Amino acid sequence: MLHQIGRKYQETALIKLIALGLFIGIAIAVAAPEIIPLVSVLGEVFVMALKGVAPILVFVLVMNAMAQRTSETNVFMKPIVRLYVIGTFCASLVGVAMSFLFPTTLSLSVAEAEMKPPSGIVVVLHKLILSVVDNPVHALTTANYIGILAWAVLLGLAFHHSSDSSKAVLGDLAKAVTKIVQWVIRFAPFGIMGLVADAIGTSGLGALISYAQILGVLLGAFFTVALVMNPLIVFLHIHRNPYPLVLTTLRESGLYAFFTRSSAANIPVNLSLCKRLGIHEDIYSISIPLGATINMSGAAITIAVLSLAAANTLGISVDMPTALLLSLIATVGACGASGVAGGSLLLIPVACASFGIGNDIAMQVVGVGFIIGVLQDSCETALNSSSDVLFTATAELTKRAKERPLTAADLVPKE
Repeated sequence: MLHQIGRKYQETALIKLIALGLFIGIAIAVAAPEIIPLVSVLGEVFVMALKGVAPILVFVLVMNAMAQRTSETNVFMKPIVRLYVIGTFCASLVGVAMSFLFPTTLSLSVAEAEMKPPSGIVVVLHKLILSVVDNPVHALTTANYIGILAWAVLLGLAFHHSSDSSKAVLGDLAKAVTKIVQWVIRFAPFGIMGLVADAIGTSGLGALISYAQILGVLLGAFFTVALVMNPLIVFLHIHRNPYPLVLTTLRESGLYAFFTRSSAANIPVNLSLCKRLGIHEDIYSISIPLGATINMSGAAITIAVLSLAAANTLGISVDMPTALLLSLIATVGACGASGVAGGSLLLIPVACASFGIGNDIAMQVVGVGFIIGVLQDSCETALNSSSDVLFTATAELTKRAKERPLTAADLVPKE
């Protein structure tokens, strides 16, 4: 009996199982809240498993990709990085535009958070540089993906000149770690069930009512980028209807990220999706971890919108040149945001400083960000993470389009 259930579970499409997990999680939160502490453990285990496997997965896959790389790999990364930067900057522009269209003020009565934000954009860049030269063991244990990427690239370059047998060992190691990740991902329906039950049962939506307007501006900007701006960028590159690919990335990457609220934890999910989209492993094994670090469209929106809300609250007039400067700061700052829940909020004081807003007020804005983070951070992470796959796939499809006409099958993943 158990064997038949297990086989049926393996044969059922994962997205259907996740939908079932969502439904059961909601039902538990509504009808049986007394068992929420029990099922929430499943969500914690799932997120911790993803976070645990992600650093070693990135390290091994990037090292293997660099060791096995060809000249094509180096050339192909350039358009992906360009798409990351363009996407993040355009997202910040959308955030600024939404703030001008729907100006919002805040009731800054939140107690000052006990956190230490960066004092300026130079500090953010300084931290990024130091992260590159972090001790490799420390980088792995603290999930410092900048440091992990740096060491993986260096070791991969060194192994590139090693014997074929050494490269074969790296390839086998990469396959083994990937297999472990597949096992973790198959646990997703149970993890999603626990996360949904815990989120609805403990947080609910009541705390969001007083911040409905600022939350509405943020969500409007997120959806505008996800459903208008990003599809436009993709269309300009592949000259085909982008929505099959856009909706696939939102459904199969964004959904996970919405509940895990961590771009870093979603790396294994994105790697699996890229494989099913037919992208070369040497490419996505580098671009996806890199995207989880620097491709932060949602973070750029959050920084821009909340900073402008603080300026509006204090009666500070913001002209177009200043708004453009804010977009640049939000873009650079977003690249320095950590890929964990709430990672973008501590960059808000950096942007507020461009308006001359003091740290005490800025940290109250950060506090507001944490209050609305029940939805804001989940949607932000979904946009961030799904964009990593979207732009990686776009670069691949652009290359294919030069060789042959694209078909509908190119835009959807293989089962």
